[in-house]
Amino acid sequence: MDEERIKKIIVEYESRPNKDLVEVMNFLQNDFEETKKTIIKLTRHLDGTEVIYNKLLKEYKKRNK
Repeated sequence: MDEERIKKIIVEYESRPNKDLVEVMNFLQNDFEETKKTIIKLTRHLDGTEVIYNKLLKEYKKRNK
């Protein structure tokens, strides 16, 4: 779906037919789900990075006492 068309439907939603509203709602629902999946994936990555960093930091501190 074209980005400009989506924006136009969102701005003019009160005068648009149901078909257009359903089309944009489907697009938004898909976008929401993809964004949610990406955030979860990035959160897991960030958590893993933190765990590894903390292990390395602990070892570094132990070596430099």
